[in-house]
Order: sequence, then C-alpha cells, then structure tokens
Amino acid sequence: MSVTFISAQDAMSRMAIPLGEPGGFSTIIDARSEDEYALDHLPGAVNWPSLNNEERIFVGTLYKQVNAFEAQKHGAAMVAANIARHIQREVLDLPKNWQPLIYCWRGGKRSGSLSLVLGQIGFKVNLIEGGYKAFRAAIVEDIPKRVAPLQFKVISGPTGSGKTRLLYALAAEGAQVLDLEDLASHRSSVLGHIPGQPQPSQKRFDTLVWQALRSFDPERPVFVESESRKVGNLSIPESLMLAMRESPCFELQLSLDERVALLMEDYNFFVDDKDLFCHRLDALVAIRGKAVVDAWKEQIHTGHIDNVVRELLVLHYDPTYAASMVRNFTQGSNATACVADNRHPDSLRKVAQALCQQVGA
Repeated sequence: MSVTFISAQDAMSRMAIPLGEPGGFSTIIDARSEDEYALDHLPGAVNWPSLNNEERIFVGTLYKQVNAFEAQKHGAAMVAANIARHIQREVLDLPKNWQPLIYCWRGGKRSGSLSLVLGQIGFKVNLIEGGYKAFRAAIVEDIPKRVAPLQFKVISGPTGSGKTRLLYALAAEGAQVLDLEDLASHRSSVLGHIPGQPQPSQKRFDTLVWQALRSFDPERPVFVESESRKVGNLSIPESLMLAMRESPCFELQLSLDERVALLMEDYNFFVDDKDLFCHRLDALVAIRGKAVVDAWKEQIHTGHIDNVVRELLVLHYDPTYAASMVRNFTQGSNATACVADNRHPDSLRKVAQALCQQVGA
C-alpha cells in the first residue's frame, strides 16, 4: 500500500504545477458529497463521492437516532459500493504512475477508504492531512501573502462608464486582470444580481480569488475595478480590499449619454422584464423615498426606461460613488483621467493600450 499524508501547505505548493506534470498530481479527488463539493472545492478537483447527498443524510440520521455502530455498518457498505463504481468508471484504464491527491472534510473515513483501496491497487496516493477544513484554513492564511507583493492599479469611474469592459480590453492586451465581479457572478450594485446566475458561496469566492492571485506575476501590475467591500452578498478578503484602497487609481470617463446606452446594453434583461426592474428598485425606497421610486416604476411601464436609467445615475449612483471614492480610496482624488470617446470596443481598446503603455503592463 502506498498512501502518503501531506499537509495542506504542501498540497498548495504542488498544485502550482499543472495536473499531470512531473512533481505535481495526476488528479485531485474530492471524496465528499455533491453538495459539499458544490459549496467549495480545491481548484481542478473532480468529485468522487464516497457517500452521495442522500446516503450522507441517511447515515447521519442513523448515527443520531440509532447508534454509531449501525451507522458505520451501513455507511461502510455504501462507501464500498461507491468506490467500486468509481474504480470501474475512472480507474481501470489508468497507468501505474497515476498519482492522485485525495481529500474529504477532515481527511477521515471517506477519503481514507478511497485512498486505502487505490493504494492497495498499487497507485501512489497523496492524502491531505486535515482534509478540506485544513486546506480552507491554509487559503485564508495564504491570501494576504499573495496580495502583499502585487502592484494593483485600480480602474475607477462612475456606474456605466465601462470599467468592466475596460478590464476585458486590458486582458485582451495581455495585461494581468483581477475581475472580482466575474468571480462573484454579480455586477456589484443594488441592481447587480444577474438573473439565472446564483452567486457562489463565500468559501468558493475566496478560493477563486486565491486561485487568481497565485497566477499573477508580482513584477507586473494587476488591474482591478474599484469595488466596495461586498460584491453582492460576498465579502472581498480584507487584505485585498486594503491593498486596493491604497493603490493608484485610473478614472475611466465616459459621457452621460454613452453611459446610459451602455447600461441599457449590459442590463438588457431589465428592458425585457419590466416587473423585474421595478422589483429591484424597491431596494432604493429607504434611500430615495417611495414617491421617487413609484415615479420611476411608472416611467418603466410607459417605456421610458432610458429616462429612469439617467435619473438613477444622476440622483443615486453618481453621488454615492463619488462619496465612496473619497471616503475609501486614498488615491481616488488624484486619479489619472482615462477618457473614452464612446462605449464601443475600439474606443476602450485604445484606452487599454494607453494604460498598458503608461504603467508598463
């Protein structure tokens, strides 16, 4: 049998090597249930549940209502059957030099059982000591270390100025970009929830941020959008937020007409679903008052959505954003102006090229 226990830190270090490359792992296997895997998992991991969702609940109920011995007997039978299916489906064609990394919640019975069988077959198996729980703690500890050497360049600018589009243009020019809204599946405002795209869990978001941070070259700048502490329901890691707020800012400027047109394009689901738009506006009643919000709703239902967008920018988003920049970003008042002629790709590509040249990206 060949099963090696490794620390979460050692696993993180070896994960920097692409899967299948010498010195790294051939496959990363999450032996937890489907729901646990969906909540968060190691980057690149595949899910081979030792107990699936229903089986885990069944065994847990037996443990509480009967006793541990009965739960362990039934659990062992289920785990053995599931491992047999995993081997039949995934393992029979693998070479002897295949080296998996395996984990479960705390590195206990679920990953241990799978590791035992694979090790007895003759594979060199690596098992994370402490499981996902230890890996999660290691990520939380490692994020500030990943943040510290990076040179962030903050793309600021009022709502609708095209900050996200500029990030895409910068990435297309080969610049390093941290797109927190993409990782969070949210456009970072009261109206920013994207229909049909649920946000990941906080743990999953942290893992995605960590994965992005470890891919960056500290010798080159990293562009990031000026975010608040939360993107939808998710909190940006504190060390990253502090670093962003101390970093140089580059303010993207776009005319009001172009900003309205951009938002009408990017939030086209509000045009298609007026009731959804009106429902979202209810979140602003406490700030803007019921009379104002009701007037916006009336304009929406009479087809004057662009007027509502314009008023939202002028009356709500612009003053809120300006106050936030002054309060939170130490270099916001000295931001370098980046003027875009319009919202279209060619214009933003020119801004991206000029920015890359200016900061040596």
